[in-house]
Amino acid sequence: MDRWRVIEGAPFPFGASWVESGKAYNFSLYSKSATRVILLLYSENDPLQPLHRLPLDHLRNKTGRIWHCRIPASEIQGAAYYAYIVEGPVDQASGHRFDPQKILLDPYSPAIFFPSAFSREAARHPGSNAGKAPLGVLRGDHPPFDWRGDCRPVHTSDTVIYELQVKGFTRRANAGVSVERCGTFAGLIDKIPYLNELGVTVVELLPVQQFDPQEGNYWGYMSLAFFAPHHAYSSRQDLGGVVDEFKEMVRAFHAADIEVILDVAYSHTTEMDETGPTYSFRGIDNTSYYLLEADRKRYRNDAGTGNVLDCANRYVRKMILDSLRYWVTEMHVDGFRFDLASIFTRRSDGSVNLDDPPIIFEIMADPILADRRLIAEAWDLSSYQLGRSFPGITWSQWNGKFRDDVRSFMRGDAGKVNALMTRLYGSDDLFPDTLFEACHAYQSVNFVTAHDGFCLYDLVSYNAKHNEANGHRNTDGSDYNLSWNCGWEGDGDVPPEVLALRTRQVKNFCCLLFLANGTPMFCAGDEFMNTQRGNNNPYNQDNETTWLDWDLLQRNREVFRFFKGMIAFRKAHPSLGRSRFWREDVHWYGVGSEVDRMEASRSLAFFLSGAAEYDQDLYVMINAYDHDLVFTLQEGRAQDWRRVVDTALPSPDDICEPGHETALPAARYTVKARSIVILMRP
Repeated sequence: MDRWRVIEGAPFPFGASWVESGKAYNFSLYSKSATRVILLLYSENDPLQPLHRLPLDHLRNKTGRIWHCRIPASEIQGAAYYAYIVEGPVDQASGHRFDPQKILLDPYSPAIFFPSAFSREAARHPGSNAGKAPLGVLRGDHPPFDWRGDCRPVHTSDTVIYELQVKGFTRRANAGVSVERCGTFAGLIDKIPYLNELGVTVVELLPVQQFDPQEGNYWGYMSLAFFAPHHAYSSRQDLGGVVDEFKEMVRAFHAADIEVILDVAYSHTTEMDETGPTYSFRGIDNTSYYLLEADRKRYRNDAGTGNVLDCANRYVRKMILDSLRYWVTEMHVDGFRFDLASIFTRRSDGSVNLDDPPIIFEIMADPILADRRLIAEAWDLSSYQLGRSFPGITWSQWNGKFRDDVRSFMRGDAGKVNALMTRLYGSDDLFPDTLFEACHAYQSVNFVTAHDGFCLYDLVSYNAKHNEANGHRNTDGSDYNLSWNCGWEGDGDVPPEVLALRTRQVKNFCCLLFLANGTPMFCAGDEFMNTQRGNNNPYNQDNETTWLDWDLLQRNREVFRFFKGMIAFRKAHPSLGRSRFWREDVHWYGVGSEVDRMEASRSLAFFLSGAAEYDQDLYVMINAYDHDLVFTLQEGRAQDWRRVVDTALPSPDDICEPGHETALPAARYTVKARSIVILMRP
């Protein structure tokens, strides 16, 4: 077998792999309908004319639907990059989009090179894009990365997820990062002391898989290559240096006891619809990679991005699984948040399979992936699967209901008390702990804000979106924001009393997020009231709209202190974030002994016993009315309780330092309008 593989190459693994024993490269590419495949090898200095052009012989270099070859490094000295030409039927009516002149990127490339003449436009039209196409990097016998001492952190009740965009986090000059490291993986390393001070335990990185630098998507949700880190996030210029820099970042986060999870979009690609570019998948095997409409000429668009990957196809599933394993085994990441994860339930005809979608169960059963954090965004344009509709029964899920109900309650909407109780309890309506379902509270990833939608300061500063800069006449982005501007639209000439109310509302949202059972997540910059000037869909704003303004950290230091204190409070009280639901440990009250469930009610209180978790008892009073309320304590003696938080008080009295909590003078406590009070019984 080995002798044959030396001569013919091996069908597995896919991609360009280094064979140490033979000092050779093995190349492998899947294409069901290709009639001819040509491997192209380029020097570092000439991405236009290949050093070697190697046609693969199907009688020697093909096994089933996989084209492959092995080439000793000695025979291709000077080769630094590679790509393919793939020929096949020219028949769009059958779904084929082969172009014998297109230079095509290997989907398994672990690093991508973009020549200076790179052109998305050239890939959008028939004909050659030679010298203008992205190329895979040959890493060859690149020295193995030194992972010695790397230890994977695992957090439970102390989990706090912090969503950030790699470039935007340190791109501004005021980020406190050197110019050459701004906006890079290395820049994130420099901010680890800040993250440790804040107290977050998990960073969730917006997409870092390679995307098209000319596509205009700042967030990165239009992937070009699922195995390669985005080249522009590296401060290094050497071939493949981006891979090592990413690994250095992960190693540094782990050393700081911070998990790293990646936001991934295996639902679609940057090739978009039939008018989009042909970089890779479309030209290699269009009918295998994508879901097509009945006419076979057009792409299904359930993702709202122009195309949808056929995740029911066994070779597409293998690519996704191989990619996930690669990021875990080679890059040491700790989990994934799956954008539009409901796309995984599509059959090849586009119908929805909620019973046994193969890719979801293959991920759950994989020994490498099963114990990683797996978080689903369980909806897309055509299917809403939040809760038990989504087949990934052990996965966590972004809880959009938490976001909506908490926003609605805190802006003063009527009839939201019952909904708030459900969200604080852990959303057992979505994740039931019945005999047959036995869900966990931590499966609910609770959030008030994320990259998509208003940031927290804008949520309390704008009644309407202001997306004119995006170029769509303010038609893009959701109009359903459940925001309230506290009486003044925007950020110009804001009266002091409005700014004070906004600050209090930010603290209120912070309280509810960290008091709720489940897994809390918030967006980078919310802790110091970063603003995007009312833009709730800045997907194409690679500028100061989205780059964090670190001057606001100093200006809004009291809000940062409050977030830091609430995170520490949550981590100190495991009774809040449990594996299971609060059940009999929680007692619900109103201003008195009974919850006011009337439509007009905007108040709630609850007692949470900490005994089962070897924790202290907590008592919380919430007033979303526009006037003060007097609450009467319903548990124990007043002198046994200490006030930890009162969002109506000025800093530093709004949240007490541990050991300096304030004694409660009486059982009756006035909770100011639009404020929250937290008590603790030592």
